[in-house]
Amino acid sequence: MAKVGIIGGAGYTAGELLRLLINHPEAEIVFVHSSSNAGKPVSEIHEGLIGDTDLRFAETFDLSAIDVLFLCQGHGFSRKFWEENEMPANLKIVDLAQDYRDESCGYIYGLPEAKRETIRKAAKVANPGCFATALQLALLPLAAAGKIDSEVHVTAVTGSTGAGVKPGATTHFSWRNDNLSVYKAFGHQHLAEIRQTLSQLQPDFNAEISFVPVRGDFPRGIFAMSYIDTDLTIEEATAIYKNFYADAPFTHVSDRPIDLKQVVNTNKAVISLEKHGKKLLILSAIDNLLKGASGQAVQNFNLICGFPEDMGLRLKPSAF
Repeated sequence: MAKVGIIGGAGYTAGELLRLLINHPEAEIVFVHSSSNAGKPVSEIHEGLIGDTDLRFAETFDLSAIDVLFLCQGHGFSRKFWEENEMPANLKIVDLAQDYRDESCGYIYGLPEAKRETIRKAAKVANPGCFATALQLALLPLAAAGKIDSEVHVTAVTGSTGAGVKPGATTHFSWRNDNLSVYKAFGHQHLAEIRQTLSQLQPDFNAEISFVPVRGDFPRGIFAMSYIDTDLTIEEATAIYKNFYADAPFTHVSDRPIDLKQVVNTNKAVISLEKHGKKLLILSAIDNLLKGASGQAVQNFNLICGFPEDMGLRLKPSAF
């Protein structure tokens, strides 16, 4: 049994993390900290947890009382947190922000499909971003085979929860519903971590990644469409992907076209391949809050604690 604490407990990722950890057979939640909600029942903010927990948000916390800390604050807050708090020597950390995804300060980038054995030995894990997860899972097998030698084109559509819990001009219902829009074209912040991982798998990787993110009119999920010129046949490409993910408990290569509802509310990633002339089309889908955030955080928690990788993560897809 691992004693865990959560810092930044009021957002979407923290809510999903709580839903998973409350039902995890080897996790005991010691505190959920939220300075803006201290004293309130957790189920008052995360209303889906009514009847599941009596936890209240804590105003203070004791890092020496836990084994694993989950950091669920916004980007930039993790470095500030460690400037203000002393890190106990034996504390393990899963950080959902982007502050340490460059693997600085002893952190390991927490994409299990790329670094499973390294993560098992880690004390500090930087959880990947949601778009970064969807795009990397589409490209890892090609990089491991040294086959990314031309520009990669990606368009990916994400749900509104990817923008966080705080309402904004591009997240409220009357704007988002029945609407599509592009943002951060060719300059999304997740490109840095994507290039980092691909370069580690394919040292001579220097191809351009042309990425256009799209805001979708649905709450959760990412559907990514990537394509690249290659001489690989569809049979050769399929074999590369299936061999690469043969031991991955959550990433699956489908022989049929995929859709988003296969993964929503799960920690799965599903991938399918098509060949059109010289172009290999790779379709990938994940739930942005689970495999793209909190589910993957629990997957990393399992790895660093020595628990079965899929413990507490066998979840039912929404399906309809």
